Amino acid sequence: MSLTCGIVGLPNVGKSSLFNALSNAGAEAANFPFCTIDPNVGVVPVPDPRLDKLAELVKPQRVIPTSIEFVDIAGLVKGASEGKGKGNAFLSHIRETDIIVHVVRCFENDDIIHVEGSVNPKRDIAIIDSELLIKDLESIEKRVDKLRKQAKTNDRLAKLQLEAIERLADHVQNGNPVRTFTASEEEREGYADLFLLTEKPVLFACNVSEADLPTGAGNAYVEAVRAIALERGSEVVVLSAAIEAEIAELEPAEKAEFLKDLGIESAGLDQLIRAAYRELGLITYFTAGEKEVRAWTIHAGFKAPQAAGVIHSDFERGFIRAETIAFADYVKYGTEQACKDNGKLRAEGKEYVVQDGDVLHFRFNV
Repeated sequence: MSLTCGIVGLPNVGKSSLFNALSNAGAEAANFPFCTIDPNVGVVPVPDPRLDKLAELVKPQRVIPTSIEFVDIAGLVKGASEGKGKGNAFLSHIRETDIIVHVVRCFENDDIIHVEGSVNPKRDIAIIDSELLIKDLESIEKRVDKLRKQAKTNDRLAKLQLEAIERLADHVQNGNPVRTFTASEEEREGYADLFLLTEKPVLFACNVSEADLPTGAGNAYVEAVRAIALERGSEVVVLSAAIEAEIAELEPAEKAEFLKDLGIESAGLDQLIRAAYRELGLITYFTAGEKEVRAWTIHAGFKAPQAAGVIHSDFERGFIRAETIAFADYVKYGTEQACKDNGKLRAEGKEYVVQDGDVLHFRFNV
């Protein structure tokens, strides 16, 4: 399964600089190069030390990380929901993403003009929230009209969904995002296909100056964002788009030394990906053999057949069992055979819930 993050923010907050840095980061991985799908979409490998360790042990012909797609969504200004800037194009791109990465300017620089005249994270976040809510309300009201016509025919489901979506309209009208609205699965079917913008989880990326980066504490602007994120149950990543651009140009060994000199444990890209995985409830499992060692992304809670289906639908349809080794056991014993000899290779059935880091080999018959 692929993961898509939409990078949003007001002009001059560092959004495009961050995207360009992420793009370069993808280019440094020779076995999984950055791929430009169109001018504002990039795919980068997900860094995972466990994959590197498995490759070191197995020595396969190729190593394939799982990937993450970043979409640099341009054109958001006040009035985007009414078509200003690139308005509708911007909003349609967000509909296709799994999570929104909201880049917030948390630095002062007289040479970079703020579109609103000053640095104010709370106001900036409110502007984007407002644009998304307005666009969602427009979509919801169109659906209300459609369901009202259907409800006149005494369609029970239409009546149920109409009542729910009218409540949803009031909810959004009062400034509340769709993700905080409570509805049953049956009720939600009335608007699920609208892919409403404020239903998506949001991850805040605070773009700070280099001086505010080392401790990760940021500054007063970052604290303002953290307060908002705390209320919403969202995560905050503190990074510097300028520093990320420098990191992206370095070789892996140089990168580690550079981060150490700055007093930073990990690059912003790594932090963003880990936070996105947590927000979406995603985990990684691995397949390992002579031909390839590969990472796969799934939702936490997936049972073995569902995890197999991520590789190919036939694997799920004809699932027999999953030969499973915990990552820690694989590292301890060094080979699949050694794990088997020490009783660490398990045969798991259809009800097995895959764990983060599992090394799996699926048996199936179609």
